[in-house]
Amino acid sequence: MQETQREEAVQGLTDTDKGSQETMLKGSAWMTGGSILSRILGAVYIIPWRIWFAGFFFQANALYVQGYNVYGVLLIAAIAGIPSAVAKQVAHYNTLNEYGVGFKLYKRGLLLSISTGIIFALLLYFAAPLLDNGDPNVIPVMRALSWAILVIPTMSLTRGFFQGYQDMAPSAISQFVEQLVRVLYMLITALLIMHLGVIKGDWITAVSQSTFAAFMGAVAGLLVLGYYYFKRRHYYRSLVANSNHQLEVKTIQLYKEIIQQAVPFIILGAGVLIFQLIDQFTFFDLMRVFRNYPEVVLQKLFAIYAGNANKLVMITISLASALAITVVPLLSRAYTNNDHDGIRREIINGLILFEFIMIPSALGMAAIAGPLNRLFNGTGYGHLSANVLSFYSIVSIILGLFTVISAIMQGIYQNKLAVKYFIIGTIVKIICQVPAIALFGTFGPLVATSIGFIVTNGLILNSLTKQFHISYRLVVKRTNQILLFSILTYLTALISVFAFNWGLGHFMDIHSTIGSGVVTAIAVVLGGGVYIYATLKTRLADQIVGARVARIRNQLHIK
Repeated sequence: MQETQREEAVQGLTDTDKGSQETMLKGSAWMTGGSILSRILGAVYIIPWRIWFAGFFFQANALYVQGYNVYGVLLIAAIAGIPSAVAKQVAHYNTLNEYGVGFKLYKRGLLLSISTGIIFALLLYFAAPLLDNGDPNVIPVMRALSWAILVIPTMSLTRGFFQGYQDMAPSAISQFVEQLVRVLYMLITALLIMHLGVIKGDWITAVSQSTFAAFMGAVAGLLVLGYYYFKRRHYYRSLVANSNHQLEVKTIQLYKEIIQQAVPFIILGAGVLIFQLIDQFTFFDLMRVFRNYPEVVLQKLFAIYAGNANKLVMITISLASALAITVVPLLSRAYTNNDHDGIRREIINGLILFEFIMIPSALGMAAIAGPLNRLFNGTGYGHLSANVLSFYSIVSIILGLFTVISAIMQGIYQNKLAVKYFIIGTIVKIICQVPAIALFGTFGPLVATSIGFIVTNGLILNSLTKQFHISYRLVVKRTNQILLFSILTYLTALISVFAFNWGLGHFMDIHSTIGSGVVTAIAVVLGGGVYIYATLKTRLADQIVGARVARIRNQLHIK
């Protein structure tokens, strides 16, 4: 009898399981939708941006990436993990029906976020000459980005507050609006400077304005969150009024809780960026030693993997990020209730849902890397760019898995252990960096990154398995099914690319932006259609996503 109950707990068959899974899926839907739309916008803009920068595109993209990598790490330090920490602690106190404590936590967090925003904005502005990696053109780009650090910590904190209530819609919508305003500002300024010449300046000025767009987007995103908070203020007040009011937490204790939870979030939240920063400050010197390329060629090679491919791959990685944000409050609730079955259930659900989305997306992108790269990045370094994108797409599965399982570790208060494992992986990355670049050139940083994150992921998964006695039978079963259908998706998309490259080549230039776009769209529809049909036909989607997909199957007349 006990064995049967244990199996049901692991496989998510009880009513409680279904409820928590539905909550996770609903939250994931909002966060995934907002994140994906934002990432798509963040990739699509590159097409007109590339056209307007013309011959300066690769150099401009390299400059843009170098500024953003440093900014990204400092931004995460400025945010200090406070949004996720607040989401986690708000969910904790809400579970105890102490909504007033959660509000107090949010207000105290605001003081921290405003203070850290000011400090790190000034740091980036005045330290830019010390962080330019020997390229003075990076300085104005970094200083333009410093303005965004003033606003984004407060915006991110407010998103964390909403997420603590499992209310993902405001975060998702504000994220989309933020990205939309940022992209519009980027494109308008690039058009006026580089194409129309209405605003005086060179390509460096245009890149600086493109990075200043982060501030414009952040202001718009914060305004959206303010609207939702004002709209729902009466609901929140009623929750506070009907709280238990039995738990009194001093202000100093609230700050202590925030800081204790925040420090690991800084390190783990910046995990991928830290690896990219290692690449930025080692790639040029090592490539000069092993390849002896001219500086302009090194800038272009750096842009190929760190800029061009990275922007596209982050679309799929953002799926994992959306899941990670959703899992943390749910795991915190299970941990607060000392529900080990619930913890096991959420870990397994999170891993399977991650694979269900990430694996076919990554393999599909690898299959269409050729036309997809030409669509977004043009024909420069064509074969190399496509091969880098294809390889990076596979690597993205490893990066996405780290995002999810590191969030799981934080959700169950295993912060120090997760940081320890990440540091070990970082050391492995640094050790592998030199031989990887020596052997594989432009692919070298990605090879070293893969090895580093494989080590970290293995250590984390081993720790979770030992602590919570997780049985991976269900995960392995679902993984095999997902992998089979993903390989079918890959083959379908790959064959489509070859077939339509040949067929459409008789009527149009398939290497043009329009021709590449047509081939990409056809391959995506056919490859994605195979995956959707296979998962609906075998009921795999029902078992992972829930019974609601039956409606989609009926609409598509799949029996």
